[in-house]
Amino acid sequence: MESIPVRAKKSLGQHFLNDQHIAMKIVGALDEFAPSQVLEVGPGMGVLTRYLLQHPHRNCQFVEIDQESVEYLQVQFPEIRASIIQQDFLEFDFQAHYQEPVAVIGNFPYNISSQIFFKVLAYRELIPLVVGMVQKEVAERISAPPGSKKYGILSVLLQAWYRIEYLFTVNENVFTPPPKVKSGVIRLVRNETRCLPCDEKLFTLLVKTAFNQRRKMLSNSLKGILGSVRGEHPLLTKRPEQLSVEEFVALTLWHEQHRKEKD
Repeated sequence: MESIPVRAKKSLGQHFLNDQHIAMKIVGALDEFAPSQVLEVGPGMGVLTRYLLQHPHRNCQFVEIDQESVEYLQVQFPEIRASIIQQDFLEFDFQAHYQEPVAVIGNFPYNISSQIFFKVLAYRELIPLVVGMVQKEVAERISAPPGSKKYGILSVLLQAWYRIEYLFTVNENVFTPPPKVKSGVIRLVRNETRCLPCDEKLFTLLVKTAFNQRRKMLSNSLKGILGSVRGEHPLLTKRPEQLSVEEFVALTLWHEQHRKEKD
């Protein structure tokens, strides 16, 4: 029995990849690093699913919010019926489903791609590997080095915990419907950092606050957080995109120390 193709829904940010070679390359990006458990986000009509299932040693699950896609997958891939979780990925509880590491893969919906990566950060101890296709601009931002105009909040927060590679660009014409922008495939591999040597909540706050006014020097953009601390750190004369992860950590530690002295 053949299923009727799924209608792409703008509200869900759906653009279905229809190039099998690219699908194979995306799934192939898992091979070197992947744990045996894999979670596909938004399988849609199963273009990546088909190649994931060619690796029988993998224990794959599929989280899909769209009822029409779920019904399509159940017909096209009856062997995965019990492995499909119909749910919004942003509400998915990794700890309820996994006790062992799990790789995350997907053609991520454009409208929630940044939120997906914040979700990955929240469960980073369970997710050693991510392979995702997102808007090219988002992929470039996440993988950008310090000093780049594209370097931003997600760059710093993700690079604190993951080594990130921009793998390749995907043109608009291989999707149905074609998006208005190119896409990029990136791979995140968990690094050796298990905890930062500073207050992680304060680190995140500093990074977010700094980039919310990215054209200002840090001494100005962080004024509301730093308050009336005595002394000046040399990093405060820079703009946020000039700081590496390590320098943001150093600035956080400096602020912690000054806060203690003031208290």
